[in-house]
Amino acid sequence: MSALHSRLESHIERALEAEAELSVREYSVLDVLSDQHDGDGGHLRMNQLADVVVLSQSATTRLVSRLEERGLLVRYLCPTDRRGIYTDVSDDGRKLLERARPVHDVALREALQEAAKRPELEPLVTAVRTLGRIPTSI
Repeated sequence: MSALHSRLESHIERALEAEAELSVREYSVLDVLSDQHDGDGGHLRMNQLADVVVLSQSATTRLVSRLEERGLLVRYLCPTDRRGIYTDVSDDGRKLLERARPVHDVALREALQEAAKRPELEPLVTAVRTLGRIPTSI
């Protein structure tokens, strides 16, 4: 599993860096935060975001700060709890995410195709495709 994850992440990382100037982690944060909405469960606090993108809370805070400095995220106070701070994707962030999503998806499919050629990884690739409903062709 670790070998497959490593292959996927490094292939996607190269593609995102080349085409969208984003790391995999930056893409993940933008992608997760782009699904926020008003209502129950619609916003994530920093600790929830950290859990979703599998980073420590301090690393997530630093990453969010870097993305905010680039103008890709904005932070604002929670309207019902002034102690809470939400983070949302800015207009520039949404535009970049729209450009990056197809790059991410193609890179993921390519990496899975390559990994499936290795007999020891092929069963894992099949499981990932089945669970994630990832198309087998580009």
